[in-house]
Amino acid sequence: MTFITRFAPSPTGPLHLGHAYSALLAHDMAMAEGGKFLLRIEDIDQSRARPQWETQIYEDLEWLGLWWPKPVMRQSERQSVYDEALDRLWQLGLLYPCTCNRKDIAAAAAAPQEGSPLLGPDGVIYPGTCRGPWEQVFSDQHQRPQNVPLRLDMEKAVGMVPGLFQNSRVPGKSFASFGSFLETGNGPNGERGLVEFTPDNMVKTIGDVVLSRRGMGTSYHLSVVLDDAAQGVNHVIRGQDLFEATRIHILLQALLNLPHPTYHHHSLIRDEAGKRLAKRDDARAIATYRQDGANPQDIRELVGLG
Repeated sequence: MTFITRFAPSPTGPLHLGHAYSALLAHDMAMAEGGKFLLRIEDIDQSRARPQWETQIYEDLEWLGLWWPKPVMRQSERQSVYDEALDRLWQLGLLYPCTCNRKDIAAAAAAPQEGSPLLGPDGVIYPGTCRGPWEQVFSDQHQRPQNVPLRLDMEKAVGMVPGLFQNSRVPGKSFASFGSFLETGNGPNGERGLVEFTPDNMVKTIGDVVLSRRGMGTSYHLSVVLDDAAQGVNHVIRGQDLFEATRIHILLQALLNLPHPTYHHHSLIRDEAGKRLAKRDDARAIATYRQDGANPQDIRELVGLG
């Protein structure tokens, strides 16, 4: 099997050293295996995506010495694919509309009877405010509503794919049902190898994630699994900040009959204070280093790939 991986930036600001590390690592791993390195533009947030940032992505990556097949996949051109998947999940009764804003969610999650708000991959775990009312009127005759956030009913979803959750394959584990993925890098707590999780873990520590956002018609979680499958990506190389979201992606792959890739999560590039780099940190933008006279090897050494 050909090793296929990708780098998938969003054109919402300049690429920084953290992006350089992830792109170079993915490219190097693919080349070491005689595989393919792909580029994908994740521009589903059209309110923030800008053509000039997309152009700079190409310029920065080419300057670093990376090459990828053209034309590139752009998420903004794949809405029909996302719509089809959402329709399928809707007809299965796994989605429901949500009218809560962030303030509503924070208030509900912080209610005295709820205790301290729990945090998941997407922030505060949704307390299910809109789930109950919609369950009472749901029918497969209802058409999927447009331009309204749609959440995945996690408890229903994990019950829909019993084949995903099987007895543990790790010696010494109990006979509870576990889902799993293969990790060749390292999770935030050193997780490596076969990483397992339970249905109960999905419900309690992730909750009902948004799969279609207002004004986008999709979400990161939904788009990334569909796009990786469409490109034949079998090795996902990305930062440790997305490690916990992998459980969501494995579940969606099972629900949509998509293949499960191998995952490789890498450490994050941080500043002197230990804070993860962000696009607003222009001082560490690749373009800034270029303007200051750095060369590609300098960048490799700065991110530890020299």
